[in-house]
Amino acid sequence: MVRHMLIGWIVLAALSESSLAWSQPFSNTRRNTVYQNEPPATELVVARWHFGTNGLIGHRGWAHNYPDSDRNLNDFLKRSTRVDVEVGSYRIVELGSEEVFLYPFAYVSEPGEMELTDDEVVHLREFVERGGFVLVDDFDGPQQWNQFESQVRRAFPGRPLVPLEANHEVWTAHIPVEDLQAMSEHVPGGMITYYGLFSDDGTLAMLAGHNSDLANFWDWYADERMPLKPSTDAFRLGTNAVVYSLTH
Repeated sequence: MVRHMLIGWIVLAALSESSLAWSQPFSNTRRNTVYQNEPPATELVVARWHFGTNGLIGHRGWAHNYPDSDRNLNDFLKRSTRVDVEVGSYRIVELGSEEVFLYPFAYVSEPGEMELTDDEVVHLREFVERGGFVLVDDFDGPQQWNQFESQVRRAFPGRPLVPLEANHEVWTAHIPVEDLQAMSEHVPGGMITYYGLFSDDGTLAMLAGHNSDLANFWDWYADERMPLKPSTDAFRLGTNAVVYSLTH
């Protein structure tokens, strides 16, 4: 189902600065405090999910690269598409809360330590069934894969995660991704595999990059030590996921 039609593309430029609207500290970890963001009333607000964890990486993986990766991806979207989005169009959302259904595009970080509550399992299933889209990022190796897959299986016991073909339309939804393996030598885990979970009508509802870490490239692309080519592909991939979700 087409929700919006998006066009346009410009070369990646220096990211603009804009003010953040902070609220109360958000419960995160024993070591760090993560602050909630109050997004503007834009067409797109990206929800970064906070979910139950098993402590594999200190209960803080869900917030990795926050908020700079969120802000930088939104800035790229604002510059390269006509979607109504601002740099500050992101929000931390509890997967176990009803708020999850207010934001149809969700980002998940470090699902290798995901241990969902029963309510979170129900909301994950319902989110997808209502037409939501989930971009899953930053997990590597067999242990993290197995943990993530086990949690998805709880929500969708009869629906497998399948490797996506190189010709799937998500890769060209707005800006073609030139090389799906361009990031592989710069992240742990070896070869990157992108998996998809599909809704009943065959629409891609979840895109999960195993052995990939898009948020590192979104966060640090301006660092001279971060190679530009894989960073470009990371921004293109994130943008394509958003555009696909808004047009299907």
